[in-house]
Amino acid sequence: MHASHRSVLEQQKRIQRRAEESDSYAFFNLLTGPQLLDGVEEWLPPHRERLFPPTETLSMFLAQVLSPDGSCREAVNDAVMKRIVGGLPRCSSRTSAYCQARGRLPTDMIATLTRQVGSMIAEGAPGPWHWQNRPVRLVDGATAIMADTEENQAVYPQPSSQKSGLGFPICRTVALTCLGSGAVLNAATGPCEGKGSDEQTLLRGMLDTLEEGDILLGDAFYPTYFLLCELVRRGIDGVFEQSGARKRSTDFRSGERLGVRDHLVVLEKPKRRPDWMTPEHFEQAPATLKVREFKAAGTWNWTSETSRPPSAWSGCAARPRRWSSRSCGFTSWPIT
Repeated sequence: MHASHRSVLEQQKRIQRRAEESDSYAFFNLLTGPQLLDGVEEWLPPHRERLFPPTETLSMFLAQVLSPDGSCREAVNDAVMKRIVGGLPRCSSRTSAYCQARGRLPTDMIATLTRQVGSMIAEGAPGPWHWQNRPVRLVDGATAIMADTEENQAVYPQPSSQKSGLGFPICRTVALTCLGSGAVLNAATGPCEGKGSDEQTLLRGMLDTLEEGDILLGDAFYPTYFLLCELVRRGIDGVFEQSGARKRSTDFRSGERLGVRDHLVVLEKPKRRPDWMTPEHFEQAPATLKVREFKAAGTWNWTSETSRPPSAWSGCAARPRRWSSRSCGFTSWPIT
């Protein structure tokens, strides 16, 4: 994003206006353009040439999501009008065929294209859009209510606090987002109940999305001992809000003092191995880990980087406020 607040607002308005003006033809041209065509053809499922082939169906679906109306009827009516204007035979305006075609879209194709497009956008972001020319990646999670079907209940069970048949399936989602461009780089979904349903588990499956030199910015759910060790091993700096329990026991007089409310502390390896971790990886984890603990802008934070002043990291942590759910389609919670 641009450096000044006014430029940021103008840029967000341009992005929103461009999104509102996009239609299925515009998305179809993008999907069949030189940058995405090879990936689209690789992931296309076997299909017959029907009224709504996969590429055209995905184009209509993208336009439908961004449409203020958001209904299947509007998506089909728009397709019918474009066929008539283009001199093609008129088709039925019923939504059944389109809904069935949309249900046949492979999720792997959509996920792969999402990662590919996100990577392209992030790589094209100018250096000043990043924090001190270093890419910052946001990690955050959210939940969503799903349709109450037997299939969804089996994969995404409702909360145990609700009686059977009285609740809806709930899906947990964790996303990695480029702070500079607002592009979603990767996302993972899982249930909200049971083993492997927490945000930490979903994040571990996406760590390969990060690159050496990146900065991972997140809230207090994420900075566990083993995640910090993994980030250090990969050459990635992490900045996280400190958990409430640790915050209450923080003593800045201990450890190696770097400044006011700023010091280095040594964390000891937990004695108990997490269920998700293999014994081999547990043994390979270092016995201790030196991290930085500081207070900036009224918030206690962790970071694995030790050379910059707390005021600099405070600026990095505050930048998620530049993006809003209205302009970019996702919500990020600033940690300051």
